[in-house]
Amino acid sequence: MFDRIETLRMASSLTSHASQRQKLIAQNVANADTPGFRATDLGRFAETYRSGVAAEMRATRPGHATGISWGGSDRPQDAGTERAPNGNTVSIEEEMIRIAQAKREFDLSLAVTKSSLNMIRTSIGRRG
Repeated sequence: MFDRIETLRMASSLTSHASQRQKLIAQNVANADTPGFRATDLGRFAETYRSGVAAEMRATRPGHATGISWGGSDRPQDAGTERAPNGNTVSIEEEMIRIAQAKREFDLSLAVTKSSLNMIRTSIGRRG
């Protein structure tokens, strides 16, 4: 039922995007001293949401789980930071900025979801 509400679908997609982004950031930080490692990141959510052809699972019956997909290009791309002498492109300062951006995306998706659910509860008379 809630998957038909576009606002909730977009909030769920933003949560998934932020989660994938946090995984890439953690991988970047873990390899900060690895020679030749190239930092990766996802594109901005607003630019990638529904821009690419996403391979989403289809349910053949109403009870089947379809999985969570944020609908955009989930391919990691080069983060575009400068190379160190050992070929590594991870910058801890850049990763700190990226993790703050990912947290902001997650917080926004949570706020939108809460507001939408409160609106639904109000509309059916179950405010509380």
